[in-house]
Amino acid sequence: MQNLLRTDPEVARAILDETRRQGAQLELIASENFVSEATLEALGTVLTNKYAEGYPGKRYYGGCEFVDVVETLAIARVKQLFGCDHANVQPHSGAQANMSVYLTVCKPGDTILGMNLSHGGHLTHGHPLNFSGRFYNVVAYGVRKEDERIDYEAMEALAREHRPKVLVVGASAYPRTIDFAAVRKAADTCGAVVMADIAHIAGLIVAGLHPSPVAHADFVSTTTHKTLRGPRGGMVMCQAKWAKDLDKLVFPGVQGGPLMHVIAAKAVAFKEALEPAFKEYQRQVVANARVLGETLAGEGWRLVSGGTDNHLLLIDVFARGITGKAAEIALDHAGITVNKNTIPFDQNSPMVASGVRIGTPALTSRGMKEPEMQQVGTLMARALAGIDSESELAAVKRDVQKLCGRFPLYATRLETYEGALAKA
Repeated sequence: MQNLLRTDPEVARAILDETRRQGAQLELIASENFVSEATLEALGTVLTNKYAEGYPGKRYYGGCEFVDVVETLAIARVKQLFGCDHANVQPHSGAQANMSVYLTVCKPGDTILGMNLSHGGHLTHGHPLNFSGRFYNVVAYGVRKEDERIDYEAMEALAREHRPKVLVVGASAYPRTIDFAAVRKAADTCGAVVMADIAHIAGLIVAGLHPSPVAHADFVSTTTHKTLRGPRGGMVMCQAKWAKDLDKLVFPGVQGGPLMHVIAAKAVAFKEALEPAFKEYQRQVVANARVLGETLAGEGWRLVSGGTDNHLLLIDVFARGITGKAAEIALDHAGITVNKNTIPFDQNSPMVASGVRIGTPALTSRGMKEPEMQQVGTLMARALAGIDSESELAAVKRDVQKLCGRFPLYATRLETYEGALAKA
């Protein structure tokens, strides 16, 4: 930090402020988590200097013998974690991971069947503003209105009718278990390839807390952050028959040189995920989500689908006359970070939304358990009840900061940053 302070004090101070913010607020965005110090150390290494286009043992540049070690370790650990035939750890993001799969099996104009974004899907599953919706003919499936769970019968009927090239399953805001066998059955009615996007539930799958798609899907894509608790990035796993084509579409098809410092951090996170403590962590994530949901329901808030099986919850705040946008702003003022989110059959636009999405991975990484989740749920309910009261939101924020103070985050790093700033 001292070097950075000398070179660029504005950036250094922004990093210090963000470190303080993360420690002082309750991070409930379901797609965010806190990586380990070891992962952060791997990210900030000289590996960022190395161009390594190609793959281990088959690079376009010389001097890759040590980065080959890193990438080979990452691949081996992914295969051990998920039991897959092949893994490519180079995608810079989940979006690029998904793009590489589509390009492997589709031509522009082909039909893909994906989950409706407003029902819990993802932009890259066929939203018209995304590359997936621009390049391909998209048919959407969704959830049943009566229970807000995926309608697998309707999915199968759509597959029969439209005969998609790819059936995409996975979600960014779906709190229930996904039936990958039912998806495979639907795909087999028309010979479609199955791509399972497990970006949100990858960590739960590793821990055996959610069924794995590996036996049912041709391709499995994921981010490496979220529940997997690694650096921001993506990866793709696939059946052996697709391995060569997939690798060609990641590089040189979608991107150039891999980010070797990020791949090193991925390798570190994968090693951490192989430890017994990781499974216990995931069990706590799920237990925390359940208790948080029960607390909010007890406070009178409607949960989409009635609850959760995984790490996330969708709260229908519009049922009590509050928009998701207003709820997000109020909770932020109270020191609680969430994101507004559409709910199935939403009456509001995505930028306003009727719900908020919350998740427990980040707070669980800080060491919080069921008693703290009850407290968090009560704090959220207080903030939403006092949405128009600056004094009440300030009072909630003081209680949030007291709770956060019991579970310090990156304390040594923050102390180092503040010490460097004091000397500057």
